[in-house]
Amino acid sequence: MQVDEVSGEELNDLARECFVPAITWACPDFRGRVAVQELGEAVTLSQSHWGGPMSAARTDRMAARGSTDNLLFFCVQRAGQTGHCQHDRFAKLVPGSGVLTETRSPLERVSSIETQNTTLGFSRGLLPLSTGEITEACARSVDPAAPAMQVLSGYLGRLFEVAEDLTASQQLDAGRAAIDLLAMVLRAITPSVPGGDGPVGVLLEMMRVYVREYLSDPGLRVEELARRHYVSVRRAYTLFERIGTTPGAYLREQRLLAARVLLSDARHALLGMSDIAAAVGFLDLSTFERAFRRQYGTTPAGWRRAHLHGSRD
Repeated sequence: MQVDEVSGEELNDLARECFVPAITWACPDFRGRVAVQELGEAVTLSQSHWGGPMSAARTDRMAARGSTDNLLFFCVQRAGQTGHCQHDRFAKLVPGSGVLTETRSPLERVSSIETQNTTLGFSRGLLPLSTGEITEACARSVDPAAPAMQVLSGYLGRLFEVAEDLTASQQLDAGRAAIDLLAMVLRAITPSVPGGDGPVGVLLEMMRVYVREYLSDPGLRVEELARRHYVSVRRAYTLFERIGTTPGAYLREQRLLAARVLLSDARHALLGMSDIAAAVGFLDLSTFERAFRRQYGTTPAGWRRAHLHGSRD
């Protein structure tokens, strides 16, 4: 777990390191604290304590040029009040409420008092909603009295407390469960969107599940994925456009995420890199290492050295 304590002058650096680049402002005596827990599969869970008035804004230019524009954040207000503005909507958060924001569009967050938050951050491709539905869900406050919100809020709070005691694979499963709960919450507040989920959304989700279940098969390619689901390759590309990616990119991302889990788990410490590559569907070690470095900025061996930890039952 990463823990940072900062002053107002250090907020910009903290935002860039733990969340996304933003322009921040805080009162002169501001103090903040953020603890971040990685849950695998491009999922993080953080708890923040902001000790006074502050604001953070992501500009049009930042949103257009950022390398993290595929990220989503769901913030649960624990104490105090904050306001979130995006897509010409303003969501006021009170304790127990929550709000979704996306980094590919300009956004602003403001608070005038001391606040505490729990925030789930993840790749937008992991959320089983269409691109339009995600955009429509952003900056809409979720009622703290809603049963689904209460379930999600309680789950995230408890998960943060026990995450360090979970194995890497358990953390991965827990992160996926959190996103599934969030999808349940968002479906209740998202207005009807033309071309929403329906049968098309079900088909897309079936294809995503298939990728995750059979990613170790080196023969799984876009053409095979399309054939298995009785659609053309062109149709497969159209379906994955709904979550802002391509079938090939999604397959590669899931294979590399699975490799990260194996590399981070002490139970697989004796597996060689060729075995890791084969386990996630890469026949060629150099192709695997090249793709891993491009995605994460380090080699598989480097990732293992930095992240390998003991597993607990």
